[in-house]
Amino acid sequence: MTDPTPAVRDHVMSLLATELPAYVYDLTALRTDAAAVRDALPERVELYYAAKANPEPEILTALAPYVDGYEVSSGGELAHVAEAVPGRPLAFGGPGKTPAELTAALERGVDRFHVESGHELCMLAELARRIAPGRRVAVLPRVNLPVADGTLAGSSLAMGGRPAPFGMDPAHAVEAVRALTDGTYPHLELRGIHAHLASGLEVPEQLEVAETVVAWATGLGVPLAEVNIGGGMTVDYARPEHRFGWAAYGSGLARLTEAHPGLTLRIEPGRALTAYCGWYATEVLDVKHSHGEEFAVVRGGTHHLRTPATKGHDQPCSVLPVDAWPHPWPRPGAEGRRVTLAGQLCTPKDILARRVPAPGLRAGDRVVFALAGAYAWNISHHDFLMHPRPGFHFLDTPPA
Repeated sequence: MTDPTPAVRDHVMSLLATELPAYVYDLTALRTDAAAVRDALPERVELYYAAKANPEPEILTALAPYVDGYEVSSGGELAHVAEAVPGRPLAFGGPGKTPAELTAALERGVDRFHVESGHELCMLAELARRIAPGRRVAVLPRVNLPVADGTLAGSSLAMGGRPAPFGMDPAHAVEAVRALTDGTYPHLELRGIHAHLASGLEVPEQLEVAETVVAWATGLGVPLAEVNIGGGMTVDYARPEHRFGWAAYGSGLARLTEAHPGLTLRIEPGRALTAYCGWYATEVLDVKHSHGEEFAVVRGGTHHLRTPATKGHDQPCSVLPVDAWPHPWPRPGAEGRRVTLAGQLCTPKDILARRVPAPGLRAGDRVVFALAGAYAWNISHHDFLMHPRPGFHFLDTPPA
């Protein structure tokens, strides 16, 4: 069980039942966490936020003092982030970029392009020649590197280290580097190398990946300004009190930069920056018994908070008891100690958390799901069954 911050708890309890479900974000907590991450990183390590994790404008703005820029992965994200935090550096990544998207990025003066294939490199070169003839566009080929056996074993989502649609095989990446340094593409500049191989890694695995990528990149024998080692820092939904070890990670990156003077490292966390600042709050509608188990049906469900269904985990949560029962009919409640929390959808996959310790849970009580600040609302299938959309609340205590 993970308790909400006092500000979130008070706000959730102040909402009317008809104002639920609701996403509640504690921007003060987000700033505190982001500042701690920034402080843990050494010089020559730049911090970009992967906007795909949570692109709400309020989130992007709250992070602005602590990040060096933002990573976007589509033309839609590009336009959205550029409007939300105008003038901030952007890096454009992701597979399958279209000519229209690359054109828009060039016209906006995007700082860096993470190139996923030889075809994309050719397309970018021609568009840069037409659209930005007066400047050299910064490029980082994305490479899908093999890693030591077991390095990615604990990953929740692997994008590399094996056959994948992301990035280039090392041999193809070498060809791209050669083309960027032999004058083939005069409007493009080789800025560095990019590699994002997996998500859900702990500090030792993250550092092992970083060392592998830097060793490969510096072994190319060409001048590189930076190496982007991606994001993917673990967020443990089964152990929400366990946080990624940013201090240990920063110390490891410091040793890596000391070994390579003049090289800047770049990281792009998303989930690990914003997951902890968000809660999905809802109300218990019914409590029922089925074949020896108890189920609580709550307003909303996985069409609002898809993460537990897609990742196959139980979303950590807290129960906020409500004494009042305004209806004339009897109030249903749990008889046992554990209850499975389900949503309103007509599918057995609409489960938010299984066998939650919630003795005495009753209809009308409120449930607050933690770690809902990333990959939650923005990846959910909102329109299935056409239930009302949740509210969005951003709590902010300005610094004194």
